[in-house]
Amino acid sequence: MNKKKSNIILNTVTALVVTVFFSCKNNFKDVQQVGVLQNEPIGVADTINLKYTDSFQLRANLLSPKMLDYSNRDFAFSEFPKGVELIIYDSDGNKSKIFADYAIVYSETDLVDLRGNVILATHKKDSLFTEQMYFDQTKEWVFTNENVRLRSEGTDINGIGFDSDRDFEEYEMLAMQGDIEVNN
Repeated sequence: MNKKKSNIILNTVTALVVTVFFSCKNNFKDVQQVGVLQNEPIGVADTINLKYTDSFQLRANLLSPKMLDYSNRDFAFSEFPKGVELIIYDSDGNKSKIFADYAIVYSETDLVDLRGNVILATHKKDSLFTEQMYFDQTKEWVFTNENVRLRSEGTDINGIGFDSDRDFEEYEMLAMQGDIEVNN
């Protein structure tokens, strides 16, 4: 009888161990999300001053009163609900500024989405106004497909769409209309 009890206990323990072993799974991501709601940011920061450098040279500077960090999402991003000032430096150290009421920076694509009363002020005193603009940090390219207004010395142009290099040396606007002064 002793041997029978011993076999029953051994079989029971073996069954429990096998059950526990096969019920375990790797849920490290789930554990990381404990206490973090899916739609909530993983972090909140005030008074942001983000600097982007390349080869020891300052290339861009993003300033904002508030940042929400959503790096806990599958497609990570940072949100700037209280607006931004994006300063872009050219190779000579001249700076152009972009202001917007709201912005999102997508981590995986290095794309900055600027929205609401977007103003681009170049170091040459040119100004561009639109409701949405993108800055591709990888390609160093500024663009929009929205209505735009470009003002520079003697020029006030309305149009749709705008593409430019990061230094605003070469740009293109589609469907232009307005007063254009041409100097020969």
